[in-house]
Amino acid sequence: MVSNKRRGRALRGLIGGAVFAVLLATGAAAQLVHPPSASAAADTPWTGTWAVAPQSGGGTFNRQTLRQVVRTSIGGTAARIRLSNVFGSQPVTFADVQIAQSAGGSSVVTASARTVTFGGAGSVTVPAGGSAISDSIAFAVGAESDVAVSFYLPAATGSATQHQLGNQTSYTVAGDASGQATLSNPATSGSYSFLTNLDVQNPAAEGAVVALGASLTDGYASAFGANHRWPNLLAGRLNSAGHTVGVLNAGISGNDLLKDGAGPSALNRFQRDVIQQPGVKWVIFSDDAINDLGDAHPPTAAQLITGIQQLIASAHAAGLKFICSTLTPFKGAGYWTQTGENGRAAINAFIRGANSGCDHILDQDGATHDPGDVQRFLPAYDCGDHLHPNDAGYQAIANAVDIAAIFGASGGVRDVAQGRPTQVSSVGSGTNLGGA
Repeated sequence: MVSNKRRGRALRGLIGGAVFAVLLATGAAAQLVHPPSASAAADTPWTGTWAVAPQSGGGTFNRQTLRQVVRTSIGGTAARIRLSNVFGSQPVTFADVQIAQSAGGSSVVTASARTVTFGGAGSVTVPAGGSAISDSIAFAVGAESDVAVSFYLPAATGSATQHQLGNQTSYTVAGDASGQATLSNPATSGSYSFLTNLDVQNPAAEGAVVALGASLTDGYASAFGANHRWPNLLAGRLNSAGHTVGVLNAGISGNDLLKDGAGPSALNRFQRDVIQQPGVKWVIFSDDAINDLGDAHPPTAAQLITGIQQLIASAHAAGLKFICSTLTPFKGAGYWTQTGENGRAAINAFIRGANSGCDHILDQDGATHDPGDVQRFLPAYDCGDHLHPNDAGYQAIANAVDIAAIFGASGGVRDVAQGRPTQVSSVGSGTNLGGA
C-alpha cells in the first residue's frame, strides 16, 4: 500500500495568467500553479474557513447556474474560492462567478455581491483533473456565517466533481442567473458540485484544523441545513474561546482508511485533502477505520494501526500536529461483528497508549458510549442506527476536544462545553492512558 503523498508536492508559478491546479492522471496530489496577486504579496497568509472533500460521480450540467451556500468557521477581510474538476472527464468552463452573503434559501444580499475573477478574467476553463483558485476578492467574511457562491456553466460539464453529503440545500436554474437576488423555481439537491474551498485573509488567524474522517465527520444523520456536524460545533467552541482557527471538514461518508471506495482512501487523499489545505497546522483523524472494520473481510487491527502510523508520519513530516480519535461504539449496526469489535478495542488501546505517536487524543469513544454497555452508543446520543450520533452526540464529540491542550491558551472568552465533560488528554512522553 503506497500513499499518494509520495507522488509529488505542490509546485507554484505563473502559467498564462490562469489560476488552476492540475492533478496527475493517476489521481495523485495536485500540482498547484497560480500567478502572484496583490493580496498574495501582502503579509497576511490565506487560511481555510470552509472546505469539503471532492468525490467522483456528480450530476451533469449544461447552460445552468449553480448557487451553493457554505458555512464559514472564521471570518476575514478578503476571500478566495477553489473550483475543482479533479474527478472530471473533460474541461469545464465557469463563468459569471459571484460571491455574496446568503439571505436564506436561494436568496443573497445583493449589496454584498462581488464578482470573482481568475487571473483577472471573468471566466475560467478548468481541465479534467484540475482545479482553479480565484483571485483575491474584496469581500468581508463573517465567522460562522452563510456565504453563497454562484456560477454559470455555459457548456456541458460531464459528471461533476462533487461532495455527495452536503447536508445543505444547493440550487440550480437554467441560464445565467448568478446576479439574481433570488433564483426562480430552482431545482435543489443536498450535494456540493465543483465548489470545494473558501479561504480568507485574517491577520488574527492562528491556522486551520482539518477533520479527516468518514460519515461521523461528514455529519451523517445531523439535522439537515443546521450545521450540527461536530466540526461546525467545534468551530463554535473555538470562536467562543477566543481562538481564530479555521475548521475544515474533510469527511466523506463511507470512506475507508485503507481502500478506495467512497472517495479515495484516507491514505490516498491525505496529501490533497489535508496537507495542501491553506494554513493547516492540525489534523484530527476520526472515524474511517470503523468502515474498514465493517467490511465482510476486514483488515486486521495491526494493518489499520500501520495505516494510522503512516498518516501520523506524513503529518509530522509536513509540520502538522496529529490528533488521534478513538473509534466510537457501533454494536447493533448492520455491519457490526465481534471481529470488528475486537479490532476497535485494539485500535483504541493503541491510540490511548504511550507510544502511539499521536500528539493529542480526541476520545470520541469515551464521550459517546453507554457506561452500562461500552460497546454501544449512549441511547441519548444514538441517531437510531447504532452507528451514527444524533445532534446531541455530535455536540458531545465537539465538547470532547480539549481546546486548551491542542490549540493553546487564549485571552478570549472562556470556553464552556455543553454536555459531557471533556474526555481528551494530551499525550506526553511516558504517559499511559490505559486500554479500551
